[in-house]
Amino acid sequence: MQWYLLIILIYILVLMGFNIIRSRRVKSHDDFALAGRSLSIRVMVFTLICTWIGSGTFIAGAEYAYKAGFSSLWLPAGAWLGIVIIYFLAAKIRTFGQYTIGDILEVRYGRFARLFGAVALIIAFVTIVSYQFRAGGYILNVVTDGAVSVEWGQALAAFFVITFTALAGMMAVAYTDLPNGILIVTACVVAVPFVMANAGGWSGARHVLPPGHFAVVSGDFGAHPALKAGSYFLATLMLLLGVQSMYQKFYSARTPRDARSAAGLWIIGTVLVETVVVIIAVFAAAKFWEQGRDPASMVLLAARYMVPAPVGVLLLAAACAVVISTGMNYLLSPSTNVIRDILQPFMKRKPDDRRLVIWQKTAIVLLGLAAFAMIFIPTVLHKQISVLRYSYFAYTMYGVAVTPALVAALAWKRATRLGGLLSILSGAFSALILEIVVPAVWPAVLRDGDPWGIPGIYPSLLISVAVLIAGSLLTPPPSSEVLAKLFPDKKH
Repeated sequence: MQWYLLIILIYILVLMGFNIIRSRRVKSHDDFALAGRSLSIRVMVFTLICTWIGSGTFIAGAEYAYKAGFSSLWLPAGAWLGIVIIYFLAAKIRTFGQYTIGDILEVRYGRFARLFGAVALIIAFVTIVSYQFRAGGYILNVVTDGAVSVEWGQALAAFFVITFTALAGMMAVAYTDLPNGILIVTACVVAVPFVMANAGGWSGARHVLPPGHFAVVSGDFGAHPALKAGSYFLATLMLLLGVQSMYQKFYSARTPRDARSAAGLWIIGTVLVETVVVIIAVFAAAKFWEQGRDPASMVLLAARYMVPAPVGVLLLAAACAVVISTGMNYLLSPSTNVIRDILQPFMKRKPDDRRLVIWQKTAIVLLGLAAFAMIFIPTVLHKQISVLRYSYFAYTMYGVAVTPALVAALAWKRATRLGGLLSILSGAFSALILEIVVPAVWPAVLRDGDPWGIPGIYPSLLISVAVLIAGSLLTPPPSSEVLAKLFPDKKH
């Protein structure tokens, strides 16, 4: 147990030293927020993989796989479609070349759309960071055989993620993601045959697990299984299409061509890793089915007890890598919104680069502490914490509040200022009502966790898209000057 922990701590400390060195190369706010727009295809591919592959995959995905088996692939499958769509928009995103999605929203929909979009993003992304901390707690708890509690583990994870991000921003994020991405892909692929063999192979798993674990749609999905499967698919699809962390990576690419090439390779790595993680979690569930283990820890338990020690260390280090990398990505991103979308638009005089970097580092620390509070307070109150539930809320909030207006800004010339603004507001409001207010105030209407058995993303997304279309068609189309900023050299 001690040498497992020692190796992982050494790896984390090496990353910290690497980030300290990288921090010395930060000379401007462009360096801190976008790595000087210098990322190569190789760095882009692995940082995109790490942007998406996080504890939502290793912890929430494992929890879902334990409950629903292979039909849990509906959760990551939405992202796979999203990456294909983004492939065709990647070059345009890089050509626009700003800092946040707020820059796009303001061009098409005005300053208030930028502000409200930033608020929705901050809520969603701080939630995502919070469950990265929780995942770090799970990892340290499993690695130490319970010697380090989940509560202390999540505090240590918060410390490392906040420190790494504040050191060098995108310089730290992107170049930390390169070794982390290689480690994640290698560890997952190598571990699969050992985990399957330890669980008795395909026949052994089928003998232990319920038949629904091998169905296209598990009957355990909820009151309406097909609707629940579709809701997870939609949640990941809508998040990925609008996730700012990914847009920032495209802004950071050296050229639009590099951005598009990286997106093409990104889908291969993401499909591979997410499928492999579900396989590991399902066969680990077969191994520990009758032991009452925490469903969220399936991949971590596989690393400790189902593979040879060197492979186990590799897989646990990969789990640490996804927590650190995803936490850093989703902490850097909203801190950029605080600076670019909330503070700077209301300043009469543009601050210098040094002051901007200091402000963004301060925002990183404050948002990191807010994320820690989101997971610490329920811990103190002894509330049940589900990483899967946290991730679903974050995906839904962002996917219905920001993504429809953002995709329309890039792909639909008829989208207008009123339509985009109303879409952001109505999406955010409906998601908060259905995912937070209704469960808290009217729990009697919940069916398997959803109001009236209907996943909240359906009505929320319907409202957001309908308002976007209606508001746009009922108002005059945008001017050619506005469209030229996102549709250059084309007739409008």
